Amino acid sequence: MVKSVLVVDDSDSMRRLISATLSDVGYAPVQAENGLDALVRVRTIDRLVLVIADLNMPVMDGIKLVAQLRKTPGTSVVPVLILTTVVDVRLKEQARAVGASGWIVKPFEPTTLVEAVKKLAPC
Repeated sequence: MVKSVLVVDDSDSMRRLISATLSDVGYAPVQAENGLDALVRVRTIDRLVLVIADLNMPVMDGIKLVAQLRKTPGTSVVPVLILTTVVDVRLKEQARAVGASGWIVKPFEPTTLVEAVKKLAPC
């Protein structure tokens, strides 16, 4: 049974890198380019086990996305991992306060991402 992961990032190359990494370890990535796009796509995903979202995106950022997911039936308990270039304790605390499950700073090693994904959403 394949488990879906929603990958949300305004960078196409980052979405492709994350998606390839996840595909290699048995997940089915679905891509979205910002938080609003993610909210539209999330309605069509079967077996969503995790959302990986960039912090800084146009239209809707990662923190606003997490807040919306927490208010939405069906995604209120889905873990959300924030990926960002930002190293700011206040933003990290803000993300956790709205319901983010984890935080990884870019650039990251693929093995670090896989370990976090498997911890939050085991295969």
